[in-house]
Amino acid sequence: MKLLLRTFAVLVLTASSVQSQDISKIYEKVSPAVVAIFTEENTVITQDSNHSQTVTNGGLGSGFMVSNRLIVTAAHVVKAPKSLMVQFADGEVIPAKVISSYQAPDIALIGLTREKNNATLVSFGDSDKMKIGQQVFVVGVPLGVGFSMSSGYISGFRRQTLGKNPFTNTDFIQTDAAINQGNSGGPMFNLNGEVIGIVSHITSKSGGSDGIGFASSSNLAAKLLLNNKMPWFGADLYSLSGKEAKIFNLPQPNGLLVQRVVVSSILGRMGVREGDTEVSIGKQKLILGGDIILAFNGIEYNTVDDTLVKLAEFANSIDKDTKFEITILREGKVMTLQSK
Repeated sequence: MKLLLRTFAVLVLTASSVQSQDISKIYEKVSPAVVAIFTEENTVITQDSNHSQTVTNGGLGSGFMVSNRLIVTAAHVVKAPKSLMVQFADGEVIPAKVISSYQAPDIALIGLTREKNNATLVSFGDSDKMKIGQQVFVVGVPLGVGFSMSSGYISGFRRQTLGKNPFTNTDFIQTDAAINQGNSGGPMFNLNGEVIGIVSHITSKSGGSDGIGFASSSNLAAKLLLNNKMPWFGADLYSLSGKEAKIFNLPQPNGLLVQRVVVSSILGRMGVREGDTEVSIGKQKLILGGDIILAFNGIEYNTVDDTLVKLAEFANSIDKDTKFEITILREGKVMTLQSK
């Protein structure tokens, strides 16, 4: 009996050692495709009821290369960056800009201002084939510690399909792999070295990794980021409805409160104004004083699925030469802004 137990223990340890060696080899192959993303964003600090100050804060996230110029990351990493820099494992730093972003599934695509020479690329795997109990590993820059790896298992799935529009549907993979600040936007790999998830967020009581992390699925990311042409409008927007819409005295049930705007973006060039006063409404922190978008090219904004589908179709039809207008509420007056 003792001999059998010893034999079993040896087999388990041997299998574990072989698996660790396999992950180590995969890590060496794919880790050069992982990047650190540094952002600068304007933040409003309210000093008292009459004064507020805008300061520039730095942000940190991760991402991974899918072509010589394109990088996938998390949407919350690049909400409305004043500047955006990408650092590679070899130390090279290249500026970038946001190309496309989806807030609910928390995925974004950014583009380098020039190609990365001798870039290491990774590809998407089929996230629908992943099962609870399968091993995965995450690579990123947690807490600024460059290009480190954590491993774990898939512990669940959290999917939400609310309609045909691309704005509200989510598909998250749950894992116990350690995820900390800075990991956001980094890749979750299967044991074939394929990306099956984009690190999004954690559920935590301590504020650090408690073993419940989530990554947006690769299949949803590929569908929205690589197969769509929806541009990034260049603003951090908050959807108003119900009591909030009444508080802001909207002439319709819903609107998009502009928090921050990137000057060089589509909305920035149109003259859309960002907020300048930070307040708390319930548990929600908002920046007030900016425009509220009511309609895009005559399509009144609301959260009904049919309307969101129309807005997605409109956004996908835009190119650099497309002319359109938006209707906004500014200082209590409804007005129209034209694209440039």
